[in-house]
Amino acid sequence: MKTWPLTSISLEEATQKQFKLVDSITKYFNGSDILTRGDLGVVPGLNRPRTTQKVEHVLADFFGAEDALLVRGAGTTALRYAIYSAIKPNHTLLVHDAPIYPTTQVTLNMFNIKVIKADFNNVKNLNSVLEENKVDGALVQLTRQQPSDSYDAKEVIQILNKALPNLPVITDDNYAVMKIPEIGVEMGSSLSTFSLFKLLGPEGIGCLVGSTKYIDSLREDSYSGGLQVQGHEAIDVLRGLAYAPVALAISAQTSQEVCDRLNAGEVDGVKEAFIANAQSKVILIEFNENIAKHVLTKAEKLGAAPHPVGAESKYELTPMFYRVSNTFMQYDSTLPDRMIRVNPMRSGPETVLRILKEALEQVKSNSRNEKYSE
Repeated sequence: MKTWPLTSISLEEATQKQFKLVDSITKYFNGSDILTRGDLGVVPGLNRPRTTQKVEHVLADFFGAEDALLVRGAGTTALRYAIYSAIKPNHTLLVHDAPIYPTTQVTLNMFNIKVIKADFNNVKNLNSVLEENKVDGALVQLTRQQPSDSYDAKEVIQILNKALPNLPVITDDNYAVMKIPEIGVEMGSSLSTFSLFKLLGPEGIGCLVGSTKYIDSLREDSYSGGLQVQGHEAIDVLRGLAYAPVALAISAQTSQEVCDRLNAGEVDGVKEAFIANAQSKVILIEFNENIAKHVLTKAEKLGAAPHPVGAESKYELTPMFYRVSNTFMQYDSTLPDRMIRVNPMRSGPETVLRILKEALEQVKSNSRNEKYSE
């Protein structure tokens, strides 16, 4: 298998993102306000907490966008709102010819969005589809939907903007924010959408960054007090986001070291390891035998998290040993038998490799015992 993972920023680049975010915070918060938990409720004339408004200004400034909007429902609702605002029900959306992320498919079904697919990996095919079809907008997922994806999101966005100069291009930036040099709106998309829970932030909070034209209409539609992100939640967005880039850069370095050591033959029973964005950046480990499910069972007993919470949320400290993603399983239904994905989270390479070695040893020991008992 060959994969084309997104290029992670270095630890130094991540540090600069942290510094840039803090600099943006100082432009909108005085020293005392940032030490509070923020305000609550629907402020007359503003219709949201003042703290939330300030945080949205910080996010827009940091990403170089016209506006930003915090929403309830994490990345799923952020993308849902973007499609609702920019594409509208019953319209046509151009997407990559690959398995659509399940929650995105639910949104498309809700709004009865007609999908036209183009192969973003093939510029010639993308241009041909754009010439032959009328579409009302496009959706680009920055991370990979299948192992064979190799497209450059920035190049795809530029092609779409040239072909659809007056139509929206939305990006699903989940699992990419604070990991790569630029997000969709910095590459030229109309709206970027992502979850703050995946960036060490509070549960259930998502974000849209981009064109005021679309975000203003969403603010008008989201007037209910119960839909507002409260001040303390907005403050927690910044607190998590400030630490996320460095933490994620360390995790990316750890993943690369583990992958290199596995491919150097350090762990017996491993056929090959790959770095892939599936959906977060992980190590895909393929075994010589169909023992993946047994390895996962043993790894959990050895301290590995058996499933994600928010995929890199503030709760996830130990390495995650998990099955391959649904979209990757759609690509190849045999993968769950011989392959697992590992996200180091906050752990180092020695912890990941120790758990893997011990899990494999236990699986082999059980197999020998079963044969002996026969």
